[in-house]
Amino acid sequence: MTEFQPLALRIMKSARKDLVNLQPKFFKQVMTKILLLAEDPRPQDYKQLKGYSGVYRVDQGEYRILYTILEDAIEVFRVGKRNDDEVYENL
Repeated sequence: MTEFQPLALRIMKSARKDLVNLQPKFFKQVMTKILLLAEDPRPQDYKQLKGYSGVYRVDQGEYRILYTILEDAIEVFRVGKRNDDEVYENL
């Protein structure tokens, strides 16, 4: 039986900027969800973005996390409010 190896987790500069601006309570919730992506990149509530191959989103509370699944890593590139289309700008 082989042991599961979690994927590497890369938080891109754009996502780091988004995370720094979160209130501590929301930062903790969003970071917990991001860390869980390394173990399960396709959680129950994930969805692929329409029109973007290999780009996915998950929600944590009122925040949305956008990421890609690579062969050896998860790359988180945006974090933003769910009700704000700004999270989808510059994809």
